[in-house]
Amino acid sequence: MMTGRVALGLLFISIVALAEGARILTVLPLGGKSHDIIGTAFGKVLADAGHDVTVITAFASKKPPKNYREIVLTGLVEKAMQGQFAFNFFEMRGGITTSFLMLVMMYGMMPDRMFELAMEHPNLVSLMKSDEKFDVVLLESFVAEQFYGLAQHFDAHLITFSAFGNSLWTNNLVGCPHPTSHLAHFSLSYTDRMTFWERFINTAFTEFDRIYYNWIYLPRQKKYYDLAFPNAKQSFEQQMKNVSLVFLNQHFTLSSPRPYPPNMIEVGGIQIDDPKPLPKDLQTYLDEATEGVVYFCMGSNIKSKDLPPVKRDAFLKAFGKLKQRVLWKFEDENLPNKPANVKISPWVPQSDLLAHPNVKLFITHGGNLGTTESLYHGKPMVGIPIFGDQMMNIEKSVRAGYALRLDFDDINEETVGRSINTVLNDPSYARNAKLVSDRLRDQPMTPRQTVVYWVNYILRHGGAPQLRSPAMELSYLQYNSLDVYAVMLLILVAVVAFNVFIVKKLYRKVFRKNCPAGGKKKKA
Repeated sequence: MMTGRVALGLLFISIVALAEGARILTVLPLGGKSHDIIGTAFGKVLADAGHDVTVITAFASKKPPKNYREIVLTGLVEKAMQGQFAFNFFEMRGGITTSFLMLVMMYGMMPDRMFELAMEHPNLVSLMKSDEKFDVVLLESFVAEQFYGLAQHFDAHLITFSAFGNSLWTNNLVGCPHPTSHLAHFSLSYTDRMTFWERFINTAFTEFDRIYYNWIYLPRQKKYYDLAFPNAKQSFEQQMKNVSLVFLNQHFTLSSPRPYPPNMIEVGGIQIDDPKPLPKDLQTYLDEATEGVVYFCMGSNIKSKDLPPVKRDAFLKAFGKLKQRVLWKFEDENLPNKPANVKISPWVPQSDLLAHPNVKLFITHGGNLGTTESLYHGKPMVGIPIFGDQMMNIEKSVRAGYALRLDFDDINEETVGRSINTVLNDPSYARNAKLVSDRLRDQPMTPRQTVVYWVNYILRHGGAPQLRSPAMELSYLQYNSLDVYAVMLLILVAVVAFNVFIVKKLYRKVFRKNCPAGGKKKKA
């Protein structure tokens, strides 16, 4: 076993050496912290592998590695939010209607505003006016298609990544099939096993997304692309079809097996590194928790401090009755009525914390980063989904037996306490989480090694056009063989019509033979 690992390690080192020193531009201008965590993980992994990495981001790193330079778009998020409605995500939860509204909002004017601000930012303007060259542009495919022109500007291969998995946006880039019979839209709370009506809604919702995306959203992005990159060698449509690779922060053990083309690669858990020592106060708090720790975090966008007071107090009362300690990521240092067994912190090194053996349960909103980290470390969950892919993630977790769902509207002292104690006291939840953890870790290469291998592959093979599916050259009608089915239908109609015509002819001929003129038979 060790001999095989050594051989694999030597092979991996030799592969890295073949493409060492490439210049890579990673673009993260959308201002979402959780998305930035994934994007910077890609950049740091490639820098560690010996590449020269430049990252355009709205958030500066505290300790950037070697070969890693940041171009920080200072003030980008603040300017983008000026005059915008301040979201309280707890007020945006709901079913199909909310999913519909969130989709329309996501395709709204905010992506255009972020693009304008980023392209006008003096730090990015300075880079674009420089003589710098890049071999690869790595960019998140999340309502950011107009930024694909940066690959044209720097004459570089374009690689994209998705922070949460595959979607219409990523599938269109590489011709990935997406049958709605068993692949649910990411914003619906469905899994890969749907009832008839769920399949009906999933298909209708997916087609609405496709129509809105192709006929309303993309033409607007093309306009910005043409204005910002007038000298691009390839048109917007050509660049959309000229993506070398798509990375997905997803893994089939956490979602379901999917039909990917060879240039769509799963690297779920790219942000997870070997556990590092915790800050001293957190390390002590966890080490001394003889009964274990319940960790509570609602992510980077949803703020626990925005919880309605009645819901917040329900959590505090339920926590106060536990024998376990509770660590709550809470963004306000003032939390009234806090029990003695509850510790709050505005920021927590989440993956490192979940790796601690004394953490017994994770209460989460169900975001992709958190659920992946929790399962990587084998921790069961209580899920409180609010919007986006959170409903789907939690529904899958419930069906797999390592999580229990607590709907936001049902939160009270009793339901919180019951949910926590159910997961803590039923060993099947922890057992199933450990089972998934073992499956997730059982990979020929780690997500980080996989990223380095495939980026180097693209560099070695000049963008690797051999990976691209011929589906990219087909229209929607051709890809789905709708033109073929239409001709088949016409042939069928013609054959039926011809047969009806012949039958009528024969019938009339026989009828006239048996019935002479006047329509009366002769008497004997």
